[in-house]
Amino acid sequence: MKKMKNITFIVALFLTTTVFGQKLGHINSNELLMAMPERTTIENEIKKYAQQLESQLGTMTQEYQAKVQNYQSKEATMTEAIKQDKIKEITNLEERISEFQQTAQKDLQAKEESLLKPIIDKAKNAIEQVAKENSYNYIFDSGVGVLLYQQDSDDIMPLVKKKLGLI
Repeated sequence: MKKMKNITFIVALFLTTTVFGQKLGHINSNELLMAMPERTTIENEIKKYAQQLESQLGTMTQEYQAKVQNYQSKEATMTEAIKQDKIKEITNLEERISEFQQTAQKDLQAKEESLLKPIIDKAKNAIEQVAKENSYNYIFDSGVGVLLYQQDSDDIMPLVKKKLGLI
């Protein structure tokens, strides 16, 4: 029901803007971001950070495997108290690894967001400037899939790329 209201609203907005002669445009923001040269540098930084996290996780995993192997090889000669202590030690390490994985995932996502924010802002500013300079009333982002009808709108990708010096 809510989805139908949203679609009805977008269709009504589209019809209202075209009836009153407002100028519409569209752009695929994902395509624009991929065309920006800063993207390569950011991807490299993210890969490097991810590799550091993976390296740390690898070290922890090796330590875990060594402890498990050591336990398995000496289990027969261990007293019950030592067995319980070793099992507790292995379980604690499993928990640390799990926590690290969760934290690393969040950290990697935060790092990506912080690195992407400046180029997203740069692209947004260029889109706004092109829209103002060319008297567009609305620009739809076709990369997100919110565009229901496109024929009567202009693709401003070439104008934004020109503004950013990409062409």
